[in-house]
Amino acid sequence: MTETGRNSPPDIRPLSGLLVIDMAQFLSGPSAALRLGDLGARVIKIERPGTGDICRQLYLTNTDMGGDSTLFHAINRNKESFAADLKTQEGVEAALQLFARADVVIQNFRPGVAERLGLDHMAAHSVNPRVVYASISGYGETGPWADWPGQDLLAQALSGVMWLNGSDADGPVPVGLSIADMLAGHIVLEGILAALVRRGVTGEGAHVQTSLLEAIVDFQFEVLSTHLNDKGRPPRRSAFNNAHAYLAAPYGVYETQNGHIALAMVSLEHLAGLIDLPGLAQMVRNPQASFARRDEIKRMIADRLLQKPTAAWLSLLQPAGVWCAPVLGWSDLLVSEAFRRLDMLNTIVGNDGTRLTATRSPIRINGQRSATAVAAPKVGEHTAKIRKEFGLERRT
Repeated sequence: MTETGRNSPPDIRPLSGLLVIDMAQFLSGPSAALRLGDLGARVIKIERPGTGDICRQLYLTNTDMGGDSTLFHAINRNKESFAADLKTQEGVEAALQLFARADVVIQNFRPGVAERLGLDHMAAHSVNPRVVYASISGYGETGPWADWPGQDLLAQALSGVMWLNGSDADGPVPVGLSIADMLAGHIVLEGILAALVRRGVTGEGAHVQTSLLEAIVDFQFEVLSTHLNDKGRPPRRSAFNNAHAYLAAPYGVYETQNGHIALAMVSLEHLAGLIDLPGLAQMVRNPQASFARRDEIKRMIADRLLQKPTAAWLSLLQPAGVWCAPVLGWSDLLVSEAFRRLDMLNTIVGNDGTRLTATRSPIRINGQRSATAVAAPKVGEHTAKIRKEFGLERRT
């Protein structure tokens, strides 16, 4: 059990007392380490001296915090930074000494790099048989794609997911988030937590592995399973207002007089009566029509919904049991009472006084959400303290 050295009340979060060594960069691995930290673990991030994690300079906009990107702070809050050159024997030895005390190690090097450095799961296990070692690759450790860059857009391109978004004439449409990275982080986190539970029974560590491609393929398991058992027919997106390649009308997003409304599952006959579309009611008496003629049906509904504002439709449809919701932008979401009650935002204050508003952990334990919000560290900010604490002697 390691001490953080911070003057604070006892930490009662479920992973308090565990030590995580985060050797990962960008999003996938660091996001898993972030969530372990939210659950109470102490996270030491090993970074190259000077420049640190490449994500420090990965700007989504031109905003930064103390010289580092806001994205880096969002992914690496509450961590400590230990600077070590892992291309040197001294850096490798320091990392292995940290491994020897760690509960979890996370890395997302390209396949073969950790082995060449002498920091792979076998090396970690040799100094600490109880350690849970987690690896994230781009497309698996072997095979023709193994050496390709493990990058989110490339993983989306290879996974088939781009053919599920947009409408039929749009061509491949990527998801507008780093979804493969974030899903891989969540999946490796699940594996880490399961391995920690198993270790509590057997005393043995484990090697947890996933990849960006595996994560985003798993994300599609619902529709991919349909494809695999449907004679291999490809998904067919709606030509109009597509929201799901395998779901019938009215499933989609529709423009109203002053905004947009999302319609999910609902009986078309029920909907036709509510919005006064007798032609639709007659059309859907054939049970196959809702899919076979879904573009025609969607256009009829779209024309009707344009005639009133969003609030008017919601006040009519929601009391009648129709699954629907207004389409909000961030500005409307953030001022809503429902979002305010979730209490998901906090302010991170940097060492230079810079303030950053960011999301908090989405996990609540016994009704409480992690409230810690220490800014991401400077490169090597905690190196001297960690060396002293762990007895890491610098080679001369």
